[in-house]
Amino acid sequence: MWKMNFSFVLPVLLVLAGCTSTPTIQIAVHNSSELSRENELVAVPLKSLQGMHLGADDSFVILNTAGIQMPYQITYDSLLIIPVTVEAGATVVCHMQRGVPEAFDTVSCGKYYPERLDDIAWENDKAAYRAYGPSLQQKGEKAYGYDVFTKSVNYPVVEKRYRLEMTSKAWVMVDSLREAGNLVKADSVIHSISYHVDHGNGMDCYSVGPTLGGGTSALLADSSIVYPYCYQKYEILDNGPLRFTVRLTYPPLAVKGDTAVVESRLISLDKGSYLNRTVVRYHNLSVSRPVATGIVIHSQHPDGYFWDASNRYIAYADSTDNPQNGNGVIYLGAVFPKPADKLCVQLFSETELQKYPDALGHVLAVSRYMPETLYEYYWGSGWSKAGVKDEHMWEAYLRDYVYRMDHPLQVTIR
Repeated sequence: MWKMNFSFVLPVLLVLAGCTSTPTIQIAVHNSSELSRENELVAVPLKSLQGMHLGADDSFVILNTAGIQMPYQITYDSLLIIPVTVEAGATVVCHMQRGVPEAFDTVSCGKYYPERLDDIAWENDKAAYRAYGPSLQQKGEKAYGYDVFTKSVNYPVVEKRYRLEMTSKAWVMVDSLREAGNLVKADSVIHSISYHVDHGNGMDCYSVGPTLGGGTSALLADSSIVYPYCYQKYEILDNGPLRFTVRLTYPPLAVKGDTAVVESRLISLDKGSYLNRTVVRYHNLSVSRPVATGIVIHSQHPDGYFWDASNRYIAYADSTDNPQNGNGVIYLGAVFPKPADKLCVQLFSETELQKYPDALGHVLAVSRYMPETLYEYYWGSGWSKAGVKDEHMWEAYLRDYVYRMDHPLQVTIR
C-alpha cells in the first residue's frame, strides 16, 4: 500500500555547540514538534563545519546512526542539505567525516530545452513543472503561468518525454503518412511519442493558457492582474541530487505609473516535496502594491477551489484538460509563511472569458508587497493517480506543511 511521504524543505534553526578540530563532526537534529518528520531536508551552513578543515578538493561522507552513508548536496548558497527522519520529540545524530561518498541517484533536477521554445522544466520524485521562455513569447502564444506535468514514478522522466516529443524522425514519418492519406497510422505515431499521453510515468494534462496556471504570482493594479509573460533570462543554480534551483528574470512590465518593473524569481524543488519554494522580488517599483498568488479555475471543475485562512493555504482540484480520458485529478496548492491579507476567488470578465473560455478565473491569495523586499511562498501539485487520493488528503498535506514551517527542526553542530 502506498504511504504518503510528508517530506519538506523548511527553515532550520541552527544552534552551534562549538566547532573543534576533531576529524569527525556530529550533526544532531532535534524534532520538538508533535509530528514525525520523515526524510525532511535540513540545511547546515558550511561555515559552521569549519572543524573539518576541508580543502577545496577534500571529500567527505555523512553517516547515519547505523554507519550507512546518507545522500547530501552542497547548494549554490553554501548549504549542506541532508535528509533526516526524526520521530516527534526525538533527536538523531549524523556523523560527518572525511571519505569517498557513494554515488546517489539524482532525484531533483531540471534542464533548459531550446528545442521546445526555451522551456525550463524541472522535477523531483513527486511532480514536474515548467516555465515558458522567450521563444514562445516571440511566437505570440499566451501562456503566463507555471505548467504542471504529472508523475507516477520516483525517478527523472522529463528529459525522456521531451526527447520523444521532439524526435524529428518520428515527425518525418508522421508527415509522410499524412501525405499518403494514412491519417490513422499518423495519429498512432503521434500517440506513441506525445507527452500528453501517459506512457506509464505520467503526462502533461494540465492547461495554462493566458492565466497564472499552477501557482504563479503577479502584481495587481486596481485589482487587475498584471500578468508576467515568459522569462527573459535563466540561471540554473542547483541541479540535484536533492535540490533543483533556478533563477528566472522577466522582461520589464508597466504597472500603472512604473514603466520598467523587473521581476526575478528564485524557485527550488527538493526531493520528497510536493511544493516548490519560490522567492519573488520586483525591482523599480516606486510604491507598495498588492501581489497575488493564483491557481487557475477551469470550467471542468468550477467549484473545485478551497482555502483555509488560519492554516495559510489555497488549493484547487483540477479535473485536467480532458477529464473523460481518465487522466485523474491534479491537486494544486500554495502555502504562505505569513498570513495573506485576503483569500478569494476572482472570476474573469466577459472579455477575458472570450480569450480563454476554458478558464473561469483564479483562486487568489493577496498580500501587500513593499518595494525591493522579498515575497516568499510555496506552490505545487499532487496527482490522484500517484498517491494523493482525494482533496482531504491534499488539504492534510498542506496543513502539515504549514505546521512544519512553523516548527523547524533544530540542528546542533558538535
